[in-house]
Formats: sequence, C-alpha cells, structure tokens
Amino acid sequence: MRLCVMSQTPLIIFRKRTGYQYYKVDDEPTDLSALKEGIDYYFSPGGVTRMLFPLLKRLLQEGVVDAVNWISLNPAAPMSVVHGDLVLNHVRLEEAKMKGYGSAKERIWRAVHGVAKEKKMDFFWEDDYIDYTYLNRRFSELAIGLDRSVDFDLFYVHDFQLLPQGTMLPPGKPKVFRWHIPFDEDDLPYEWRTTFLRFLSSYDTIVLSSKRYSDSLRRLGYTGEAVYVYPYLDIKHYDSPEKGTVDLFCSLFNLSNDDRVILVVGRMDPIKGQDVVIKAFKKVIREEPKAKLLIVGDGSFTSAQTGVGLPKSERWTQHLKDMVKKAQLEDRVIFSGHIEDQMLKAAYTRSDVCVLSSIKEGFGLVVIEAWIYGKPVLVSSSAGVADLIRDGVNGILFDPYDHEALAKKLVLILKDRGLADRLGREGQATATLCSLDEGIKREVDILHRFIGG
Repeated sequence: MRLCVMSQTPLIIFRKRTGYQYYKVDDEPTDLSALKEGIDYYFSPGGVTRMLFPLLKRLLQEGVVDAVNWISLNPAAPMSVVHGDLVLNHVRLEEAKMKGYGSAKERIWRAVHGVAKEKKMDFFWEDDYIDYTYLNRRFSELAIGLDRSVDFDLFYVHDFQLLPQGTMLPPGKPKVFRWHIPFDEDDLPYEWRTTFLRFLSSYDTIVLSSKRYSDSLRRLGYTGEAVYVYPYLDIKHYDSPEKGTVDLFCSLFNLSNDDRVILVVGRMDPIKGQDVVIKAFKKVIREEPKAKLLIVGDGSFTSAQTGVGLPKSERWTQHLKDMVKKAQLEDRVIFSGHIEDQMLKAAYTRSDVCVLSSIKEGFGLVVIEAWIYGKPVLVSSSAGVADLIRDGVNGILFDPYDHEALAKKLVLILKDRGLADRLGREGQATATLCSLDEGIKREVDILHRFIGG
C-alpha cells in the first residue's frame, strides 16, 4: 500500500540559523540523519508527533504500507526531507497569504469550538477564506504531482485545516479524513452547515476521536461512513526517567521534596482553561500550603515563528502571568514553557495530580500520559477523553467553568493519598485502551476496507 498523509502541522520544525541554508537545492531531498536534533530541528509538539508519527513507523515496520509520503505546511523547511522510510514533503506559503490563511483558520477553529459564533455566510467570500482555499490548493497540487509518480492507494487527510482536500484530490481514489478537534453540531454556525457537509461528504470515511462526536456528525445530517477511534500513544515510549533527570527537573523549577505538585500540560491558549486552574489554585493553597502549580507548554504550530505565526499564545501567557502576579502567587505557580521529552517525563513523574482543564478538547492525550505514569487526573467534562472517565474510579470529572468545584476536588485528591493512588492505578489500566497497538488495529481495519488484506 502506498499512502499519502496530509496535515497542516509538520513532523519536523527547522530552527533558523544565521549562515545556514537548509534548502540550497530543492530538487534534492534533505537527509534528516545529516542534521542534529535540538540544534538544526526539533519534533513538533502535540498529536502529530505523539500519535501520527508512531502509527506510520509501525505501519511501515509491519509491512502494512510500503511507502509513505507526508505533506505538511513548513515554510522554513526544505521542500523534501527523508527520515528513514518516510518522505516529508513541505508546502511553503507567501507571508501575506500565510496571514490570511491563519486568520481564516482561526475563525473556523473558534466557531467549531463554540468560542465565537460566526453568523455570516459571506465569510466564504472574504479574502482570508480565499487564502485558506489557496493553501489547500497548494497541498492538493503537490499531492497530485506526487501521485503521478508514486500512484497512491489512499489519501489520509488530517484535521479541519485541510477539510476541502476531499474535493480537490484525484477522484476515484479512496480518501479518509481524520477530524481531531471537537465536533458538536450545535456549535457549527447554521449558515456554514451545507458547506461543511459538502466537504465532509467528499471523503469515503470520517474518523473522529469519540462516540459523542460521531453521533453529533450524524445529527448534522452526514450519511456517509463515520467511525470513532480513540487517539493513541506508544506506551513503551513513556519509560521512567532516571532519578538524576527528575532531580535536575526539580532543581530547574525550584520544587522541593515536600511540595505537592499540580501539573497542567498543554499549549498556551484560552481554550485550554489554564485560567480556571489558577483561580482554583488560589483556594487550594489555603488548604494545602505546600501545593505548587506547574503549567507546562507554549504555543502550537499556529503561533510558531517558523509556522503560521499568530501571537495568540504569547498574549494568553502574559494574561496568565498577570493573574498570578495579582494573586501574589509568583512563588507557587511555575510556567515552564516548552520542555524537552525527558523533562516532560520527569514532570509527570514528580507530579501529584494532573489536570485537563480545557473548555473544549477534541480528546486530551495528556490524560493518557498522566495515566501511564499512574497519576490521578481531574478532567474537564467537555473533553473527548471524558468518555473514558468513570467518575471517582479512574479519574474525576469537573465543569471547566466552575473553578470552585475544581478547587474542592483538587484538595480532596491532595489530602486523600489512598484515593489518589486508586485513581492512578485504575487510570493506568484504562490507558491501554489508547495504546498504539489498539490504535493500529482500528486504523488498519479502516485502511483494509479500501485496499483489502
């Protein structure tokens, strides 16, 4: 099977270095093994690296697919990069069009998340939407060109940024679309629904992250094939860090042995609800004076200077820091920014409880990561992963708008170590539902519907 994968976010983000040009010769692929991770490039944070990349590696290793070409938006990268058996193909976009695309994408994202109600159908006639369509056309043109030489068996398109691809890719070849963000038909502007249904119906199968989303898609009027596959992780990747690594982590972020650490991991974005946790923490600290709040994360590819470059994450981070300063909690709230993989493992290991506070969340793989390390979790009832929570058994649910209720539940877990241990053990067992092995079974079943095997 020859597979073409498409995503906005690239697997690899290249660092800009003075005097070094990554793409001197665009017709010659760059061999990633000739460059140094951490110096020349780094792996994108988020679901692309944690979910899609391990899937593709496993599919190649097990011979399910013979070749994978991955197309993504990567303005600061070579046009083509070889990484093992993967060929990474990159789309570049002019700065002016990148700005328009980013604006249009952000409006769609906000509407789908219910953050801002778009009322005007004429959005689809505005210049920003033209740039959004232009980016999709660039993706499809690259895919069509590759298809002429590779002859793909299937196109696997990821997330809402590339939704129009189904109408642009070669007809007659199977197309699967993975919708990663929340899907609630009530949040989708009425004026947009016909257009969205037309795009969605251009695919052979829609894959969503939870049953609640596939049910909502049906209520919208979609009549094609829709399945849900829980997002997944390679659990073997999440080994226990060495004691020296944990000690270094604690030293870097001023954590003492008796500090009770509340961990929040996620990109800096209002939808992630870090402000709700800070409000709750103001009350927690009165009951648990040894508590510390550790907020891990920075921006997404959307806010990266080598990506779309929207400054949302910087504004949100500053807002949160202002909240902390006003509450006089600077010595108890830590903003780590982005941390490398080993440090993230140390963060989970050192934490006492993990919180997913998102106002809306397509799934929430950070909950699975916390479970792998046996940590108790408090989970927003608006996250897709809430479908896996048995309240009080393998986690605790809370209303993401109710910081007072969150504070009480945090205090309960911090005070009752027996409860925390039980929640962590049950969560560890639940995490296997989102293992790479389980995910591959579901993914291969979907692929074989079109290719056979």
